[in-house]
Amino acid sequence: MPTKTADSARPPLLSMFWSDPQLQSNPLRTMRTLKDLGVQVVRTSIIWGNVAAQYAYPSTKPTQLDATDPGSYPADGWTTYDAIDRAAAATGIRLYFTVTGPGPRWAAGPGAPTTFGDTPWEPSAADFGEFVRAVGKRYDGHYRPAGATSPLPRVDFWSIWNEPNYGTTLQPQVNAAHQPVSPRMYRELVDAAWSSLQATGHTPATDTILIGETAPYGTEPDQVGAVRGMVPEMVPLTFIRGLYCLGSDYAPLQGAAATQLGCPASSTNFKADNPGLFDASGWADHPYTGGNPPSMLTTGLPGSADFADFPAISHLEDSLDRAAAAYGSTVQFPIYNTEFGFQTNPPNVESTTTSLGNAATYMNQAEYLSWRNPRIRSFNQYELIDQNAKKHDNFDTGLEFFTSPDHPFDGRPKPSYEAYRMPLWMPETSAARGHHLEVWGCARAAPVVAHRTGQSQNVEIQFAQPAGRYRTIATVTLDPASAGCYFDTFVRFPGSGTVRLAWKDGSTFQHSRVQAITVS
Repeated sequence: MPTKTADSARPPLLSMFWSDPQLQSNPLRTMRTLKDLGVQVVRTSIIWGNVAAQYAYPSTKPTQLDATDPGSYPADGWTTYDAIDRAAAATGIRLYFTVTGPGPRWAAGPGAPTTFGDTPWEPSAADFGEFVRAVGKRYDGHYRPAGATSPLPRVDFWSIWNEPNYGTTLQPQVNAAHQPVSPRMYRELVDAAWSSLQATGHTPATDTILIGETAPYGTEPDQVGAVRGMVPEMVPLTFIRGLYCLGSDYAPLQGAAATQLGCPASSTNFKADNPGLFDASGWADHPYTGGNPPSMLTTGLPGSADFADFPAISHLEDSLDRAAAAYGSTVQFPIYNTEFGFQTNPPNVESTTTSLGNAATYMNQAEYLSWRNPRIRSFNQYELIDQNAKKHDNFDTGLEFFTSPDHPFDGRPKPSYEAYRMPLWMPETSAARGHHLEVWGCARAAPVVAHRTGQSQNVEIQFAQPAGRYRTIATVTLDPASAGCYFDTFVRFPGSGTVRLAWKDGSTFQHSRVQAITVS
């Protein structure tokens, strides 16, 4: 049977990665490591308060700061981001900036908590817009910092604020009357940042500009117990309805029902007044599954109908489509998976983890399902290396264990490493003798090698009977120009056993995880 590739009407998935700890400590080495893995886009957050650190603590905006001028900020505030930018350009990786808070204290609204770390409290959209203008200027491809011999490379991939429906990154989420607050704040942040990006030459015609960056779970506003002292997530679909000033029926709010949520009393000019909500390049989502398979829809939990985890991405798509249609727009936003991974046990023992083997399997299943969905444009891996070796309260989604001689795994790769580097998925794993089974996969770094060498790249589909040796029973030639690293084909296997993929990178073979099959 013929080899299938992705729908020709859509590009292959972008291979995206987040690895801030390693990226910040050694940008060039980390970029080279990710390039060797086949990563195309690296996401990092450019944090307002970090850049403005020298001006962060005053309660009033410093008079000496020209907030739209990148040269008016402390040079040290830009150093890490400049180094990451140059490392990305040197390795041919596309850099993706999420411009986000927390911001400086003088940009926080009244009633902000007293510690600097808690100041994503009602951030001033006007001040944020000025900061985004400075960022847009600095990374427009023409800006040369003082003392530099060449301009900084242009950045053409952006998103506005990280997880605005999550209380640690935007506060408060609701008011004392249990009404949503964060959607209004985020709408204002998007409007300000959108204008600033356009003004500095970053437009949807030249750049990718995403909105959203939503956390997948949360609480319905009327279930939040208190405004202060809590860090609730707002369920993302409720957040979207609030962002677009819609009722539960997706009809535009009018009059007092609108104004009490910070929306205009009339919806007549809503689309024109909020271009970023309709003209963005797509919606960014963080579709973590809480350790469950990517096909397992969460039901029965409070608010689960408004989740946007991986199994509920179709609900997210529908919500965004209905929001646009409420204002006469036919836009159907592509969905970008911009933060994703599976926490593993070991090292973490929390309820949202899964086993090492499951994590590798679920990762490949999620990528296959993403490849099948024409609305999804990227597949993200969050973390290269686990943050530390703690068993509790740690986000262990890395492809490698934490590196420490005191840790029993001391930096070893997890099964997820091979699963990410060379995905394999078989939707069906049993067949009658003489029948075919579908084999989907990807040699993630193959397009990089093909571009460098000018040579075609072949993936071998290998089979082993129980206790037998692997032998190649089919070979697929990749077409990086149209399909990227991906292929989809059908193979007739001679019996029960195990299947794996093999791809030769120079003189070294890379292999996928192993999949058991039954042929009877």
